[in-house]
Parts: sequence; structure tokens; C-alpha cells
Amino acid sequence: MDIQKISYPFNPNITYPAYLTRNRLLVKLSALAPKLKGKLLDFGCGSKPYRAIFSVDEYIGLDFENPGHPHLNEQIDVFYNGKNIPFQDGHFDAIFSSEVFEHIFNLEDILGELNRVLKKGGLMLITCPFSICEHEVPNDFARYSSYSIKYLLEKNGFEVVEQYKTGNSIETIGQLRISYINQHIMPYIRKIPIFRSVFRFVCFTGINIFSVFFGKILPVGVDLYLNNVVLCRKK
Repeated sequence: MDIQKISYPFNPNITYPAYLTRNRLLVKLSALAPKLKGKLLDFGCGSKPYRAIFSVDEYIGLDFENPGHPHLNEQIDVFYNGKNIPFQDGHFDAIFSSEVFEHIFNLEDILGELNRVLKKGGLMLITCPFSICEHEVPNDFARYSSYSIKYLLEKNGFEVVEQYKTGNSIETIGQLRISYINQHIMPYIRKIPIFRSVFRFVCFTGINIFSVFFGKILPVGVDLYLNNVVLCRKK
């Protein structure tokens, strides 16, 4: 495992607008990735941003041709039609899928396909957001609570081995504030070359530091959180 090989947007410092989401996700994935072995399918792989944290025999990236998400300069090995995964039953020892399930309208059908191509007893590691703005529109279809994703996985032939929520309520509120500023205020600030760099640094870094600090000292809950991370096994 070599976290240093992960590109900056997925392993950012505290000045980055999506720091809270990406940092918490990487920490949890890094802890769970060593449990996946053998031949691995990265479902919805895109640019394979987390490839470096896996030590597997074979790493195959599968993705869908999505008009809301151009695949330029991405490392996709195989495309599929959105319905049938083009591999034989039990072809993979493990499956990884990060921030993909919210873009699948027919998720239950795809869970059945993922179960089919996974060996009996094989592990699947997935992440999906709970608190995030709409993205890759128009192909953004759902947000799953910790209870709903567990229910769907168990309904479709998996047993949950480990389940986590990333971020706490204070960090989540901070991340949502930054997302608003980045999407709706920064387009105007970018027109002022000198001021935009100062504004970005002070605003994004300030909110990130505030959220991390007060997330440690104030009472927090995890009913509002950033991402679901689930490690499950094919029954």
C-alpha cells in the first residue's frame, strides 16, 4: 500500500474544498483495503483513484459509458451496458466500488450481478455518500442511509461484515458550507485573480480547521454524516 501515490484530489491537504469528505474516506478505505485479495473488480472504476491502496493479484476496472461523466484520461479496462457485467459466475475474489451506487438507478439488479460474479465467501468493499450535492447530473439517483444500504445488501445475497459512517455532524455541516461556497460564490471570486487565492485559502482552510477542532471538543452525533463505508461478504 502506498498512499503517497494517490492523486491530490483523493488525498488532499486541509486547504482543499473536499478535504473532509476525501480524507475521512481515504483513512477508512486504507484500513479495509488489505482485507481484499486475489482477482479484484473495481466497479465504476473511473480513473482508479484508490488503486495504490490495494495489494491484489489482478485489478480490473469496469465502468459504464455515462453522458454525465466523461471518461477522458481514465483507466477503464472494460465497459458494460448498465445491466449485465460481462464476466462469468464467480470470476472475482473481491469487488471494490466507491461513490458509484448513487449513480445506478437499477441498483438491486446490479447488486445481483455483483453477487453473481463474486466467488462464494468473497468480499465486497463499497462506499456511497449520504451528505453531498447533486453531481454528475442527470445521472444522480439516490442517497442511502446506513440502514437502507445494509438492507439492500442483505436482500441481495450479502452479509455485512463491517459498516462505518465517515465524518460527524459538525464536519458534515462544515463540508456542506464549503460545497455551497465553492459552487455558488467561487465562480464570482475567480474573476479577481489576486483575491481568489486568498479567499480560497482563508475560507476553505478556516472552515476545515474549525470543523475538525470543534468536531473533537463538542458533543457530536453521527446521524448526519458524510459517507457510508461497508465491507460485506457473499453468502
